Amino acid sequence: LAQHALGTVVAATKASNGLPQPGDEYDFYRSFPGFRAYCETQGDRLLHCMSKVMQYHGCRSHMKDRSKVTELEDKFDMLVDSNDVILERVGILLDEAAGVNKNQQPVLPAGLQPPQMIISSWNRKAGESHKRTQSETFRLLHAKNISRPQLKFREKIDNSNTPFVPKLFIKPNALKPLPEALTKSGRERKERPEDLDVPAALADFIHQQRTQQTEQDMFAHPYQYELEHFSPPDGVLKKPEPQMYRPIKETPCHFITTLDELVELNEKLMKCKEFALDLEHHSYRSFLGLTCLMQISTRTEDFIIDTLELRSDMNILNETFTDPAIVKVLHGADSDVEWLQKDFGLYLVNMFDTHQAARLLNLGRHSLDHLLKLYCNVDADKQYQLADWRIRPLPEEMIQYARDDTHYLLYIYDKVREALWERGNEQPTQLQIVWQRSKDICLKKYIKPLFSDVSYLELYRRQKKHLNTQQLAAFRLLFAWRDNMARQEDESTGYVLPNHMLLKIAEELPK
Repeated sequence: LAQHALGTVVAATKASNGLPQPGDEYDFYRSFPGFRAYCETQGDRLLHCMSKVMQYHGCRSHMKDRSKVTELEDKFDMLVDSNDVILERVGILLDEAAGVNKNQQPVLPAGLQPPQMIISSWNRKAGESHKRTQSETFRLLHAKNISRPQLKFREKIDNSNTPFVPKLFIKPNALKPLPEALTKSGRERKERPEDLDVPAALADFIHQQRTQQTEQDMFAHPYQYELEHFSPPDGVLKKPEPQMYRPIKETPCHFITTLDELVELNEKLMKCKEFALDLEHHSYRSFLGLTCLMQISTRTEDFIIDTLELRSDMNILNETFTDPAIVKVLHGADSDVEWLQKDFGLYLVNMFDTHQAARLLNLGRHSLDHLLKLYCNVDADKQYQLADWRIRPLPEEMIQYARDDTHYLLYIYDKVREALWERGNEQPTQLQIVWQRSKDICLKKYIKPLFSDVSYLELYRRQKKHLNTQQLAAFRLLFAWRDNMARQEDESTGYVLPNHMLLKIAEELPK
């Protein structure tokens, strides 16, 4: 049941991602009567299914009754209430399951040797007659008892309630020098002795001006000037000749775990015209999240970097990551750009996002899975998409899964550029649009989650529930306690206290 449900949810998510985006795109499709009628039919069908589920659990289920429910907010409230009831029952059943299975082996795959790790009955192979292909099997891999990688980091993770300051100390490929405030000497500088030689009022004014300028420099994007003045090299704006990827079995794959290996990789990348890049991130057992793995592929080799082991040394890759002559190819880079800044102080100049290319080409779907099938006839294996990437040593199957994300990406990069060239009537206009959109993504800055006295209101408004004064006060205090505990213990807020449980405690006000 769990396997079927997870597979269905994944399929539904993929299908929803293929729908027209809100705004002009949706309005355009909405102008066609056939599309409008289809949307209304499917909408009624979805509401009917939701009503059946809610009715089964004994909840209010008048989702389609327009005489009883006239406001969208009322429907949303009804849905939230039903979810609370269902999740509460799920929690009870999970507790029962945990009690029954309390003495079982801890959940930690040791090389994923048979028998496969069992999280739920859906992950147990019932027999030869019920075998499934790997791509049809989903695994919720979470290692409960691994050593926390944060304990080995040279620099302590900064979960303080202060704005994020770029981790950059040296700025390779600079057109504009790194602000003094970001250099090591600038961060360590104390009061300036020359202030002692001027009147106090003037010294205060000078200090205020310096502080204001320092804050602007410290919180600005270090490569904003370089990105704003970047133009794609002429060579990438011409019609490409797609270069077929090497068979994965014939391509060397290197697992990078030492500084010497990382330096050697950087030297290899310096000689490339382009390379593909991807990250594997973990957010459940860390307040800000951890980038656990980096995958890089050139035309001839694949590399997987243990970023937990080399976290403090990753900044040397800025030499290639910010080189405007080298194309960095990513797919859906919005989060990757922020994770690179947050964990390693890495920035991208000259990046091409194949997701943006797929959107501009109006492909039916924009996911990497779809592009792999369309251009490479490769079925993406998503069985490890929910894996805990902190696990060490990494099982061979997980390494293979991570490798697949970049191995084919340079060929896809060639194919989408070829399609964009043809779509632009053999002019580079469409290619320039994708590079501009990719550049805009590179300009994104990582913003640290900050707590304030009114932070709880955002979550409260999303819940669409009404709490009285006493309940709201409890909700506010619980929200503050959860944030403080998560920062102190370096855990996600969802791990410390999930949203639905926080709301339930505030509602019940246990004594």
